[in-house]
Amino acid sequence: MIRIGCSGWNYRHWRGRFYPEKLPMKQWFAFYAEHFDTVEINNSFYRLPKPETVDKWREQAPPGFCYAVKANRFLTQMKKLKDCEEPVARMMASFRQFGPTLGPILYQMPPQFGVDLERLQAFLRILPREQVHMFEFRHPSWYVDAVYALLERHGAGLCLHDMAGSATPRVAVGPVAYVRFHGSGGRYWGRYSETHLRGWAEWMREQASAGRPVWAYFNNDPEAQAIEDARALKALVGS
Repeated sequence: MIRIGCSGWNYRHWRGRFYPEKLPMKQWFAFYAEHFDTVEINNSFYRLPKPETVDKWREQAPPGFCYAVKANRFLTQMKKLKDCEEPVARMMASFRQFGPTLGPILYQMPPQFGVDLERLQAFLRILPREQVHMFEFRHPSWYVDAVYALLERHGAGLCLHDMAGSATPRVAVGPVAYVRFHGSGGRYWGRYSETHLRGWAEWMREQASAGRPVWAYFNNDPEAQAIEDARALKALVGS
């Protein structure tokens, strides 16, 4: 299984570039879901969604559609994984309302937070095993075998990304492969070349053939570059 989509769908500057000019915004998700079977939700990073919001997201998803959801920044940016039992429980109570539409949960770590195996292990121990938890580290010190082994032992995984200054090696760690494309020309902008995407398509097919589901999201939303790159990668994966 290889799922490819974008980091969000509700961008006003996609009108005319992806969404038809006269299409009402309330119909944008349905239009997006005609082209992709997954999307990454960023809103939850800033505030936990209300129950009625999650209900709406779950109900609007067509059969087989799945959301990847970002963990709340209170856990990652403020607490930095320390003493998180209560906020994790609160977050999971919200996320479980996605039901079968819930895909991986992404934990985006702050760039100034260096490797801390003891803190990561304590955090992993309180995460429910029925969900898939993926960690996007933004400090290169995390890219070591000890971290990979710790994630594997707890059924968690490493999110691969290409953010300048902290890009990951192309390694498969955990039960699924999760890739975030942040833009070829800088933070969140710049189209990717066909050669670059072709290399990723081959790697993703290898992972899927080995039994590891793949989730990939484009975050270069200006000028709907994410849409174009996601479409291109989907075509290369299927070719």
